[in-house]
Amino acid sequence: MSASSIFRITSRARTPALRAVRRPIAPKRAGFVTPVYKSFSSTARQLSDSHGEETFEEFTARYEKEFENVTDVFELQRNLNNAFAYDLVPSPTVLIAALRAARRINDFPTAIRVFEGIKAKVENPSQYEEYLKELEPIREELGVPLREDIYPDINSF
Repeated sequence: MSASSIFRITSRARTPALRAVRRPIAPKRAGFVTPVYKSFSSTARQLSDSHGEETFEEFTARYEKEFENVTDVFELQRNLNNAFAYDLVPSPTVLIAALRAARRINDFPTAIRVFEGIKAKVENPSQYEEYLKELEPIREELGVPLREDIYPDINSF
């Protein structure tokens, strides 16, 4: 007798002696309902929020307000990281609010790093120069030097 015919006989057998005993993996609990699995796309669709895009003006107003409410270094750096994480360069008014917040909590290194963040986000050196011209009065008022002024031997751009 071949192995395939033995397999057919045991699979057709009605007595439990020839069949493997099936035991539940976990005991059934009263009131337990097995979840129905949904496809990935329908689940994601149900969990998504239907909100609109944030305009640049709304972004600017939101971050100006957040920098006005900064009380410690952690909040300042977190807000700066969040502001620079977008695919845009924050407006000069947001940067002025960030510089004033850095001065308010006496965080001089972060004030210098604001300009390094601008330098990293802009597309070319001329845009960086425009930001520097725009922010020159606040830099002079708060006494914030540029990294290029402190370390002139380090390459820029």
